[in-house]
Amino acid sequence: MRQERRRGAELEETILAAVSAELSEVGYARLSMESVAARAHTGKQVLYRRWRNRAELVMAAVRRRTGSIVDRIPDTGALRTDVLAVLEVMTRRRQEIGVDVVHGVLAELPDLDPGLFTIMNEVMGTILEKAAERGEIAGGGLPPRVVTLPVDLLRYQLLLTRDPIEESTMTEIVDDVFLPLVLALAGPVRSAAPSPERPRR
Repeated sequence: MRQERRRGAELEETILAAVSAELSEVGYARLSMESVAARAHTGKQVLYRRWRNRAELVMAAVRRRTGSIVDRIPDTGALRTDVLAVLEVMTRRRQEIGVDVVHGVLAELPDLDPGLFTIMNEVMGTILEKAAERGEIAGGGLPPRVVTLPVDLLRYQLLLTRDPIEESTMTEIVDDVFLPLVLALAGPVRSAAPSPERPRR
């Protein structure tokens, strides 16, 4: 009996499941578009129509497995704990998908779609907007590099080591680097208008 041709979401699900299986069996370094296509019982050209290279393919499989942080942006009620929550998500994701996969993808960053990096711009921008609404920081735009500074510093740390990221490292990024810089650039929160001076007698 002839097998029905898979299309759309069903085919993509099969391919991404094949990526996860390949990563578990052979690791990132030995994964190839050809091996994924063979496991998914499809043609290599089908993969290339959706993803330009293996880095983008693996990132799609990672998002399928861990979800997107855009769908659950932290809202703890404070800027500090919101940013720490984002960094904790990044470190937890690293544990879930494995150090080798993280290092492999980071080593091929130039091959990834630049649009992937705007995700964290959106996440951090939303967190800063909420902080301004709560009155923690003054409103006003911050340089894009400052907005994503915590996640950029953590990505660098993830690339440097295979060891687990200590909580103290994330705290230093937020308390010693990010928050002082944000407060210095955004300016102090606007205080209430001062009470008029009493007339002198």
